[in-house]
Amino acid sequence: MGLRRVLFFGFLATILVCAGVSAQSPEASSAQALPAASNKSSAPQATAPAVAQKTSAQSPKKKSPGAKKQGTAAPGRKRQTSTRGRRNSPRFKRIHQAFVTSATLKPMSRQLLQDRTPAAYAGVEAFARRNSSNDAGSLAWLAVGYARFLDHDCVKALEPLNRAKPHAGDIGDYVAYYLTACYLQTGHMAEAMASLGTFDHTYPGSLLLRDAHVLYANALLTDNRPKEAVALLENDRQPIRSDLEFALGRAYAASGEPVKAVAVLQHLFYSLPLSAEAPAAQGELQKLASTPGITPPSFGDRKTRADLLARGKRYPEAADAYRELQNEATATGRPAIQLALAEALYRSGQEKEAKRLLDSLQATTPEIAAQKLFDLGEMQRNANDDDGFLRTLGQIREVAPTSPWLEQGLLGAANIYLLRHDYDKAIDSFREMEQRFPGGARAHYAHWKVAWLSLRQGRTAEAKTAFEQQIAVYPESNEVCAALYWRARLAEEDGDPAMANAFYQKITQRYRNYYYGPLARERQSKLNVTGDPQHYAILDHVAPLTDLPTVADATVPDDNLRIEKAHLLENGGLLDFAVRELRAAAEEEKGNWLPAETARMYEDTGRYDLAVETLKRAIPNYFALDLTALPRPYWEALFPRPYWTDLKRFASANALDPYLVASLIRQESEFNPNAVSNKNALGLMQLLPKVGKGVAKQEKIKHFTVTQLFTPSMNLQLGTKYFRSMVDQFGGFEYALAAYNAGDYRVRDWQGAGKYRDIQEFVESIPFTETREYVQAIMRNANVYRQLYGTP
Repeated sequence: MGLRRVLFFGFLATILVCAGVSAQSPEASSAQALPAASNKSSAPQATAPAVAQKTSAQSPKKKSPGAKKQGTAAPGRKRQTSTRGRRNSPRFKRIHQAFVTSATLKPMSRQLLQDRTPAAYAGVEAFARRNSSNDAGSLAWLAVGYARFLDHDCVKALEPLNRAKPHAGDIGDYVAYYLTACYLQTGHMAEAMASLGTFDHTYPGSLLLRDAHVLYANALLTDNRPKEAVALLENDRQPIRSDLEFALGRAYAASGEPVKAVAVLQHLFYSLPLSAEAPAAQGELQKLASTPGITPPSFGDRKTRADLLARGKRYPEAADAYRELQNEATATGRPAIQLALAEALYRSGQEKEAKRLLDSLQATTPEIAAQKLFDLGEMQRNANDDDGFLRTLGQIREVAPTSPWLEQGLLGAANIYLLRHDYDKAIDSFREMEQRFPGGARAHYAHWKVAWLSLRQGRTAEAKTAFEQQIAVYPESNEVCAALYWRARLAEEDGDPAMANAFYQKITQRYRNYYYGPLARERQSKLNVTGDPQHYAILDHVAPLTDLPTVADATVPDDNLRIEKAHLLENGGLLDFAVRELRAAAEEEKGNWLPAETARMYEDTGRYDLAVETLKRAIPNYFALDLTALPRPYWEALFPRPYWTDLKRFASANALDPYLVASLIRQESEFNPNAVSNKNALGLMQLLPKVGKGVAKQEKIKHFTVTQLFTPSMNLQLGTKYFRSMVDQFGGFEYALAAYNAGDYRVRDWQGAGKYRDIQEFVESIPFTETREYVQAIMRNANVYRQLYGTP
């Protein structure tokens, strides 16, 4: 095998595995998704249970909430092909029959794609052999071949993918694409070129056309036909994708057009620095560096790259890029570059160098001076030198009293005072923040904290006024629901049930299932008020919810070939492919069926986390709605009950409300049993390994290993026991939830910070926004679970 061919196969493996192919499609950053391949860790979760499977023979689907010669380059622009079909057409009948026949394949193929064990392979292969004469058998062989592809074993993938060809039907494009990819990786160039040369003509409506073009272009390069590769790719550059751009740059270089090659590769390297192809693009650019007539990258291009690296949290690389720029920057532009360099250095763990740079930086403008001081102040805070930070804040106030860096600094100061329980100084900082920056993004939050801390300090009259100002001045802010509730509470204390009634009613109308929604209804029910609520003009500032979801037309079309194809791929465990086909079908069809059907697919394969996230994005205001505003399947997908038998058993054994436990899990992992946090908390209830070991020892579980925390039943057993111990320790669920999130010692500190009217006042007083919202969210979710399912 020649050197060119060896290099090509190494490159092909890179673009398929590292850059182009992942469990989520490689073109995830562009408008159209790509085919998936990954290692096991990014495949569908291994421990998801086989739930909601239809295994009967009929297996009805759920209603959801121009040819070229071989060897020559195909046209770069794909033809649009309608997939609207008739249910009695031969093509539709064929794919539907394959769907029905493959119903029993679904749990087996899903297990294969999750685990890829010898037993899983054997089960799917046995199904394929039993159905060797029909399309369901081809689906099974595709699943086997794709699983081998995920295992990076194209040699073993060739046989099942070839077996899938004769009866592939409408999934033929997936079979052909992965067969071709494996041909290329195993050195079968002639077979690969023959398949790629006819792919556009054979599968004109395939979602894999652009993927096939990238494969074909690289094969053409290996076959010393770069001009054909250029012609193929130039017509297919939008939406932009990095693997295609890299192939095009290489094709231009091989075609003897280095200037064009450099232009393409520079754009890739400097505009898409986070892509997997960026390092390889840099290598190609270095080879072309001595080419006459090329235009070097501009300062702006290089700065764009550095900025993008910093935003992508690639701080060491960003620091290198900024370091190269600082000596070339103009006198006026250099301080900004140095500030960015100092930030990148600090974020990459080089704090001493960052501080030296900041100390030496010449502040040429008040804004530069403010940012320099703020960065130094942040270093002081992280070193627990809060007094130093407060002194630095005073310097910012002097040199740049209108700078947004002062706004951020005031927020930091307020938080310092909150943790010190110095509430008057915290009020002063929040008030100054709002007064200096009334149009700032944090003004509404600063006002709310002044209002709330005034109440906590016993200044009830000031709190009343501030709550009403929150409603009138910031009616769209996140804090309005709390302002309505606590203003109503004060009205109750003043003996004004009419006002309390009106404010509680507003919460029910606008924030029905927020944290304060059920609390407001409970208190309202105890008021001795009859008739309609009185009108209070201030409540008119809170506008009714707009942009309500339209789900009336949510029935999945039953005559769309692409949708039927998606359901067939779903039976083969090929979830990523199925979702892509659904999305493409949604662009063809009218109606609002896509989110619910996508969520249904995810839920049926045990990916409850993806189902929840899908509907959260589709209906972001769902907590403001009454349960009757959405079809029940939507709510059930948003608030699922997987692992319910074990969850209920262990919750009950520890005297816990199963819905509270479900809500905690929904907040922690969204029911992903393989979830791992950035702090190494594991599984459904996100237990730290040391916690799991400790509780397992208490429970006298022999031979316990940390990996068992990924087993739902074990995680639930230990997690509910641990949470019960926290409830007992702190004397209440909200306290326990706060400790679960923020730690024991912090909750003890907050409990000792003063007297509270009730637990709601404690929760609203939690100084950590993350913890406060965490507790409120879990209590809120538990209420929705109870409304939805009744007695557990």
